[in-house]
Amino acid sequence: MSELVAELENHTARYVEAVNAGDFETVEKFYTADAVAVWEPGKPLSGDERRKYQREFLEAGPRMAAKPRQVFVTGETALMIVDWTIDIPGTDGTTEHLEGVGVDVLTLGEDGVWRYAIDDPYGQAS
Repeated sequence: MSELVAELENHTARYVEAVNAGDFETVEKFYTADAVAVWEPGKPLSGDERRKYQREFLEAGPRMAAKPRQVFVTGETALMIVDWTIDIPGTDGTTEHLEGVGVDVLTLGEDGVWRYAIDDPYGQAS
């Protein structure tokens, strides 16, 4: 089981690299086809809406840092609690700073790759 936890922690590092590179195609590979993402509290997105939001977000040039706090694995499902920060440069020269504790559910694909089924960066929000 510790091998799976280490693999998922590495998964987070690779995801952060792809986000920081602004690489939409690579970031998209981290999600299942029907994944749900909640990038604004209370507003879950999936399908084309999720992809459109992600593409526009990456075009803004965010800089992300993330570290798994807890990782739980059962079979082909994982729950990750992740501390994260994101700095987004504004067009006016300012930077917007975001941070939170994400709650992510990942599934293990037939190809042996973990992918987000649910990505909720604001999982601790009420």
